[in-house]
Order: sequence, then structure tokens, then C-alpha cells
Amino acid sequence: MSIFNNKTNSPDKCTCKKCGVEVESSVLSQSAYICPECGTYMRMGALQRLELIADNKSFKEMDKSMKSKNPLNFPDYNDKIEKAMTASGLNEGVICGTAKVDGNPCAIFIMDSNFMMGSMGSVVGEKITRLFEKATEKNLPVVGFCTSGGARMQEGIYSLMQMAKVSGAVKRHSDSGNLYIAVLTDPTTGGVTASFAMLGDIIMAEPKALIGFAGARVIEQTTGKKLPDGFQRAEFMLEHGFIDIIEERPRLKYTISKLLKMHSHVE
Repeated sequence: MSIFNNKTNSPDKCTCKKCGVEVESSVLSQSAYICPECGTYMRMGALQRLELIADNKSFKEMDKSMKSKNPLNFPDYNDKIEKAMTASGLNEGVICGTAKVDGNPCAIFIMDSNFMMGSMGSVVGEKITRLFEKATEKNLPVVGFCTSGGARMQEGIYSLMQMAKVSGAVKRHSDSGNLYIAVLTDPTTGGVTASFAMLGDIIMAEPKALIGFAGARVIEQTTGKKLPDGFQRAEFMLEHGFIDIIEERPRLKYTISKLLKMHSHVE
């Protein structure tokens, strides 16, 4: 769920779950979906984040019509997909395409936590794989915004196979001399963390983003040890060398554009 819940009859106001202040939706949009009272980050939808990052009218979407099937006939899965489509306004848990960031061309994918917590099913994996293949063909850098609860259990092994498939496409993209910037947002967990989220040439994260594979409680029960404060948060990951940069959301576009420019191909 978002850090903000709509607590009024009007969709124009939201209430911060941390400090309790009511915030106009228009104010949230202007503040990059950060609570103006306490600074808590809201989990942005893919379309909202695209508007924040990509240059106006520069985005060209790929594979928009792809939708999940129910290969295992998992009970109620079709209904969950329909609800997720309504909640997110998307056909799947990721949008992919080409865009420009301050004039710098790139391929971009953005996962959406409103679609079954950005879980990775076969369509999510296929769309991201195709994006990397297109970027390799066109010699484009890739910027990926990751947010996920992990592999989608309703698709079983079909979901888990996406870890290897996307990772292979990332490797071929890297071998061709192209840049991949991964941006980890809250939360980035499970099989996504264990594969393409951590394969970026440059790995960025938003402040206090939850980043990990297994949950902290599972790790504590398995190891029998108490975990340190802030374990699996972006700041802990930076301190221990798992990520390269923590960047405030309002500065993400600026920083990404500078990195793209620095690593652009020289003709």
C-alpha cells in the first residue's frame, strides 16, 4: 500500500499514514509525492514516476497490450489481475519503452507497486527482456525503476524462470558496451532483488527504501540472530557496498541525466 491512504470522500485529499496530515493531491504531485509535513516518501505509480523522470512527450511505449494468463489455473488469479489493472491503470506490473531524460535517449522500465505489489510474473519478465534486447540492438542505455514483492507465486516456476531470462538479457546488453542504471525504490525484494535489480552498472536507491531478498523475520528465525537497526534499508545497503548512490526523489532526473550524458557513446 501507499504511505498515503484516501481518508475522505473526495479523491483530492490524502492522509499521510506516518504523521496523519491531510494533503491535497495537487500538492503531492508538485512535491514528487513526498509528504510536505514529515518528508515521508509515497510509493509512486509507474505513470506518475514516468512523468517525473521522462521529458514531456518523449516516451514511446513497447508491448503495452501484453497481459498475464493463468498457466497453472491458480484459483482467483484472473480476478486478482483484473483488480490490479483497475488499481494501477496498467495491463501489467511494468511499463517499458524508450524516452529521453533531459534530452538523453534511453530505454526505460518502471515497475508499479499498485499492480500486485510489482510482483514479477512471466509478462513482466518478458517485457523487461524485450526492452533490454531492443536497447542492445539500438545501443541505448537502460534506466530501470524497480519495486517488487518478488516473484509472482500464482505463476510458480514460470515466474521464477524470469530471473534467469532477464539476467541473460542484461548480460548481453552489458557485453555490447551499454549502460544499465538500476533505481531501487520501496520495496525491492525477492526474486527481483536476486536478479536484475542488483545487476546495474550503477545502482541507485531512494532514501529509506526497503531492499532485500528474504524478509527480516525469516532471516532472524533462520540465523537465530538479532538483525541490526536499519537492516535492508537503503542507507544500510550503501554503507555495506551493495548500492552506489542514494538520491532524493526531486533530484533523480537530474542525477540520471548526468550519468547518461557521462556514459553516452562517443561518435
